[in-house]
Amino acid sequence: MMRLLLLCAALPLGADTGLVSSDLYKLRNVGDVRLSPGGDKIAYTISHAERPGKPYSKIEILDVATRRSVPLGAETSSNPVWSPDGTKLACQATYEGKAGLFVVNADGSQPRFLHKMDGTNSPLPLTGANVTWSPDSKRIAFLDARPGPETEDASGDPVVITRYLYKPDHDEGNTRFNDNKRLHVFVVELATGAVQQLTDGVFYEHSIDWSPSGQEILFVSNREPDSDIFHNYDLWAVRLADRSVRRITATEHAEYMPRWSPDGKRIAYIGTRRGLTDLETTMEDTHVWTVNADGSNRREIGRVVDNRQLSPAWSPEGTHIYFTAVERGNTRLIRLPASGGVPDAVVKDRGTVGSFSVARNGRFAFAFTGTRDTAQLFLKDTNAALQQLTDLNTAVLQGKAIAEVEPFTFQSNDFKYDVEAYLTKPLGRTAVSRHPAIVSIHGGPHSQQGPAFNFKAQVYAARGWAVLMVNYRGSTGYGQKFADAVFGDQNGNEGQDVLYGVSAAVRRNPWIDRNRLGVEGGSYGGQLSAWLVTQTHIFKAAIPLAPIINLVSYNYMTYYNMYEQMTFGVLPHQGDLMDTLWRRSSLRYVAQVKTPVMLLHGENDNDVCIAESEQFYIGLKDVGVDAVMVRYPREGHGLRETRHIVDSIDRSVHWYEKYFPK
Repeated sequence: MMRLLLLCAALPLGADTGLVSSDLYKLRNVGDVRLSPGGDKIAYTISHAERPGKPYSKIEILDVATRRSVPLGAETSSNPVWSPDGTKLACQATYEGKAGLFVVNADGSQPRFLHKMDGTNSPLPLTGANVTWSPDSKRIAFLDARPGPETEDASGDPVVITRYLYKPDHDEGNTRFNDNKRLHVFVVELATGAVQQLTDGVFYEHSIDWSPSGQEILFVSNREPDSDIFHNYDLWAVRLADRSVRRITATEHAEYMPRWSPDGKRIAYIGTRRGLTDLETTMEDTHVWTVNADGSNRREIGRVVDNRQLSPAWSPEGTHIYFTAVERGNTRLIRLPASGGVPDAVVKDRGTVGSFSVARNGRFAFAFTGTRDTAQLFLKDTNAALQQLTDLNTAVLQGKAIAEVEPFTFQSNDFKYDVEAYLTKPLGRTAVSRHPAIVSIHGGPHSQQGPAFNFKAQVYAARGWAVLMVNYRGSTGYGQKFADAVFGDQNGNEGQDVLYGVSAAVRRNPWIDRNRLGVEGGSYGGQLSAWLVTQTHIFKAAIPLAPIINLVSYNYMTYYNMYEQMTFGVLPHQGDLMDTLWRRSSLRYVAQVKTPVMLLHGENDNDVCIAESEQFYIGLKDVGVDAVMVRYPREGHGLRETRHIVDSIDRSVHWYEKYFPK
């Protein structure tokens, strides 16, 4: 009650209140979106967060004509995939305690369990579909995991480690070790329930798509001699008649998310051009490519859009390819001629396009996060106005004021770039009021922030605090040259971009109180937050989440050890990079810190191990800086349990309030 009274006191009399941290339990959003082939129904997932643990999803099926939406009766459900004839829906679900691959009728009735679908916690990049139907709607291909040759030793007593990639994926949160299971392709007959395994061995297969001819299943796999070290993903196909596997691409760079063209003659995918790749991301933006089914005539048709692209999908007639592309803090839905040509942004509103789907009649549906709500379901017919089909948060947002987010640009310290930033303005601002500002730094560094609804920023705004988000060099959405600009310069000019953004925001908005500035961020944003408080004393409090503190120790403890090679061009032991990494580490300058620091970290973070926060915590204590370390059980890289997110927001508010001048 006291927190609510304080919030209301920050707003003018009679004004709507803003969001509070506990609202997160009630907010819902749309995730996966799948139009039926005829375009008459939409299967989509809704994320729920009201119960303990991580959010969970449930599928609903919406009739486009009546707008009536019916939920599946499953306890949890996700990954809806329509049969080509539109009569059935495959999904991953839990019914009466049984979990795995299910099939239901088009109206969601008569669920039938087909097979388990075990996954793996092994780090895999940009994975696509794990369920695909045969063209005759009689069979379903799916991915399932089987133990690898290292599994027994690595799960025994003692644990024996032999793999280079011996840690699990960054967000796994439950264990410290790779389960070593391999994903393989399986097929189940709907009529009989008979299951056939199509692939095996020590490699992983993922991102599957059934060919229109019905003869092959497309997949992605890294089949290098040492696939843990050289991350070279290519396109492959397995023939159903004899389980023979053929290679479609043979490049030194990476291919992801392949999709057959409607006539089966070509394949669209996203890929890179550079030879050096890593597991989680590449500094190079992925673009849309096409290749003939026999592997000939590879073309980078997405090169006309100088921004990162994902999720290619063919138009029904096969003449165009849809994909998402990040652009200046937004994510657009783009339509590009499959033969190459001029792109068309079919969804270019301020915000973020998520999952999307295109039907045979040209109708498309998608999830979209605008400026005032979480992701909702939208529909677009040819030459018709955009329609919003869901409004899941009416009860939560009714009577809630939503703060405006304003973009601005400024020139970088070295005059090379016009850097863009987004400022969330505080609620309750008057002509004479003064307000704190929190600098929120995104991770990556190859990521972006923008105008899309940001829950934590809105909670801060409701308290009368501004939130500044700077898309520093290295961010995506501003072209390849800008993304490359952080290469070899961690904790360098990109940090100056953030500080110059703070200066520009304060100069242009006199209502920002220079004496009440805070800084926070996660992952690379946590790294920069920690770095900046070693270089400047303008911030009254700092909250790094999962920060890299010691670039040397980080390289040898992370789950993907090629990261520093990706960002500096060589491995740490080569040349004098080890010295450079130490010179760019926050821990080296811990004696210069005056700012109180609260460190937040997941106990089982296998990307940025919690030892990074532990080092900084002890260093801060040694030099007499007020420091707190908050450790979250069952969390990997970042926080995913709703209770933990709410707790982190509340702790952040109290930490800033403790150190902001009254």
